[in-house]
Amino acid sequence: MMSRSINRASRLCHRCYATSTTTTPPLLLKIRKDMKTAMQNKDSNRLSVLKNLLTQSLNASKTASPINTDMQVLSLIKKNATASRAASEEFKNAGRQDLADKEDSQLKIMEEYAGSVEVMGMEEIRTVIKSLVETMKGEGAEIRQGDVLKKAFSEEYLGGKPVEKKDVAVLVKQILAEP
Repeated sequence: MMSRSINRASRLCHRCYATSTTTTPPLLLKIRKDMKTAMQNKDSNRLSVLKNLLTQSLNASKTASPINTDMQVLSLIKKNATASRAASEEFKNAGRQDLADKEDSQLKIMEEYAGSVEVMGMEEIRTVIKSLVETMKGEGAEIRQGDVLKKAFSEEYLGGKPVEKKDVAVLVKQILAEP
């Protein structure tokens, strides 16, 4: 009799936690689909690259800044490509051509996925930044790189558009250096 009352009490204390629903970036969905295809085709090189990208994406989802956009996936791919390029150079310097070839083939796979993301062109970004700087000059505000970047990534200018933050920072620096 006592166990029934405890069992009922435990049902009453069941808590429902709200989970935040975020949409998975299309590139990440493509990577998952391609991973299944790589498994079926027994393409071990492609499979290891895709598993690595998905693992890093999963690890990032457990941090304060999870991967929610294709641009974040692109930056993850570029970071891995840079590491792969450096590893390939190290292997070539050490005389391990077999490992260097493996890294080069993995690099090609990463570049294939990086090329599938559409980003704004440098000239488009340049025109947006120039117009922003002109508007800020018209307002008579002191123009500092941090202020320009902050306004550049607002919804009014580049917010939500597919741009590389690093490219924008370089362009802002160049435009502010012009006379």
